[in-house]
Amino acid sequence: MSELTRARFTRMQDGTAEEFALIEASETEYARTLHLRVLDAVRSLEVGGYAISRLEHSLQSATRAERDGRPADYVVAALVHDIGDGLAPYSHGSYAAAVLRPFVSEELCWIVEHHPLFQMYYYGPHMGGDARARERFAGHPWFDAAAEFCERYDENCFDPGYDWYPVEHFAPAVEEVFGREPSFR
Repeated sequence: MSELTRARFTRMQDGTAEEFALIEASETEYARTLHLRVLDAVRSLEVGGYAISRLEHSLQSATRAERDGRPADYVVAALVHDIGDGLAPYSHGSYAAAVLRPFVSEELCWIVEHHPLFQMYYYGPHMGGDARARERFAGHPWFDAAAEFCERYDENCFDPGYDWYPVEHFAPAVEEVFGREPSFR
């Protein structure tokens, strides 16, 4: 029995089957806690300037989606749609979509990825942007779904008087979605 606890190679091409098996086991174990890191990313959304924090915005978005009877995938996507704000403020939709991609439908990823552009419909003219920017995707099969997401679960989710669920409420759905066997598209 080997006492190998870490790979010894310094170049991947020099690795052994035993080393890569050890790495795979370690990565598999780490992946089991992905849902906890996703919840931490949601909790860290404290961007200011709005009537409520981005965390509260995300909770409000997910709460509205759940109350509308959306499936767990959609509710989780609503919860995490802005998690890129901290590390990718200029491409946060792509960031969030990349986190979701192995676990939810391509349609849902497209909606999350494109929501920042679709949101400009509501605020673009106030910030020097183009309210019609999303029209470049007119005719896309998921255009209406992205517009609906922004209308129902994003642009209207800055209401300090709305009664949203806490992060812990969504933990089981986050664990279910991010605990799935990932697909690599």
